[in-house]
Amino acid sequence: MIRAVVFDLDGLMFDTEALFFRSASEVLESRGRRFTPEIMRAMIGRRSAEVAEALRTMARLEEPVEQIQAEIRRRFDDQVDTAVHPTPGLFALLDHLHRVGLPAAVATSSSQAYAARLLNGHRLTGRFAFVLGSEDVTRGKPEPEIYLKAAERFGVPAAETLVLEDSPAGLAAARAAGAFAVAIPHEHSPADTLTAANLIVSRLDDPRLLALIDDRMLAGEAR
Repeated sequence: MIRAVVFDLDGLMFDTEALFFRSASEVLESRGRRFTPEIMRAMIGRRSAEVAEALRTMARLEEPVEQIQAEIRRRFDDQVDTAVHPTPGLFALLDHLHRVGLPAAVATSSSQAYAARLLNGHRLTGRFAFVLGSEDVTRGKPEPEIYLKAAERFGVPAAETLVLEDSPAGLAAARAAGAFAVAIPHEHSPADTLTAANLIVSRLDDPRLLALIDDRMLAGEAR
């Protein structure tokens, strides 16, 4: 049975990963370093502290990683309002959830303020019951805390939530919480890294995902 749906944010709802990769690449290249797809994959889905450690060790930085992060963030922030767009199928899926009466929330490793900036900028705030951010948990993804908290806020068992993710860390968190985890791959998080998912679909309005939602709801009504 599915009684609630929880969305990741970056890479899942918005194509932020391409802008981040470009911003990080420019900053590291100015220092004679290369920002590789492997570094990017180690960072996706994780909170700032874990991202910093991956960046520091894998890029073999000589200066404080906080300075590098700050410069990447400045470049990213300068463009995020114009260069970032909703991912394919997002609005169609939200409309479908509204039609069938399933509540939705956001659970992100980014901050509440950043999530609000994206959601408000694309007029999506009212489509979600609540948003959980990095400051709402003590242990970030791949730990299950954020998805357990989301289920608690909904007042449903975690096993009756559907989680939409695009990263191995996020999928690990969802599965550890006991949720049904659906992955949507993209350039910086390919399908072969998302094997922990219960289901992998091509986009948020994939007919297989919509059918799964409908079937699981019918199963719940018949229970």
